Amino acid sequence: MPEPQASPELAHLRTQIDRIDQQLLGLFNQRAHLAEQVGDVKKREGSPLFRPDRVAQVIQKIQAANPGPLKDSHVAAIWRELMSACLALEAPQRVAILGPEGTFCEQAAIEYFGSSADTIFCGNFDEVFHAVAAGTAEYGVVGMENSNEGVVTRSLDLFLRSPSHIVGEISLPVRHHLLRAQPGMEGIEAVLAHPQALAQCQTWLSKHLPQAERRPVSSNAEGARLAAGNTAWAGIASERSAQKYGLHLLAHAIQDDAHNRTRFAVICLPQTLANPEPSGRDCTSIVVSVPNRPGAVHDLLVPLKNHAVSMTRIESRPARNGQWDYNFYIDIEGHTAQPHVAAALAELQQLCAFYKVLGTYPVAA
Repeated sequence: MPEPQASPELAHLRTQIDRIDQQLLGLFNQRAHLAEQVGDVKKREGSPLFRPDRVAQVIQKIQAANPGPLKDSHVAAIWRELMSACLALEAPQRVAILGPEGTFCEQAAIEYFGSSADTIFCGNFDEVFHAVAAGTAEYGVVGMENSNEGVVTRSLDLFLRSPSHIVGEISLPVRHHLLRAQPGMEGIEAVLAHPQALAQCQTWLSKHLPQAERRPVSSNAEGARLAAGNTAWAGIASERSAQKYGLHLLAHAIQDDAHNRTRFAVICLPQTLANPEPSGRDCTSIVVSVPNRPGAVHDLLVPLKNHAVSMTRIESRPARNGQWDYNFYIDIEGHTAQPHVAAALAELQQLCAFYKVLGTYPVAA
């Protein structure tokens, strides 16, 4: 059926938009040519091709000059994709993430690197860390903490002996949806998802699907993929997964906490990218262990108090040495380049049997 004839006013506006689109295309390609030259200079100088702090600076500058009506968040998304596409001309960044396609980890990677990055899908976070350590990927994205269910313990354990460090973080609002290959909830025998997602949706599941088995799988997207092949199964995953695997969205946002968020860490080897420069809003993550004696944990906090350094998180994990010892994962406000933070950490290190800085990086917006 032919499209109705546009009014003269609408046709005139479309002509103006087409002309501006052509101008934008020309300007985008001019920028891409300059980005290629920047890449050549960086390669000669041995500088990192990807600089997340530079990306942040460019976006902040553009947002500060934005007169509207475009929202700052939309401007940021446009420029992140533009810079991602330009970087892909210099050297596409390989990013290891939890697969298959459609995971929240993939969404976090796209938000941080843009969609032009080359994603390498891994079966679990162990494989993500291994891909980065082996050089298969320059970067990795791993889940660190959920606002409702707490830390991702496997990630903490993997950081202990990994040569990778944290150079950035992403905080995503997480909306879990019930997905199925056919409409309707009748006859659902099992719900498949990552253990964290099952825990985050337990109240809804108990009320609406009390008889269904809750079956943990490696990722929500994997649960969606499996559910696509069995009408007696449902998955808990994102809208992206529903689109990818052709599933019906039976129930929207079934997580128990409406404000559910997950924090992801961006990791790489130090030789790929050193610690980012201080941004003014930074976090430093460390892991320590102390001798098993009365007051040892209290003593850890004294250097932070003495140097006015705020601790934002502390978690304990078994050291697995058979001695009932624990490792403590601590996040503090500030950057290791700041004198008061450096002084506090130097003092704290003297108290520790084991001490490792996991990374110092800008806090997610």
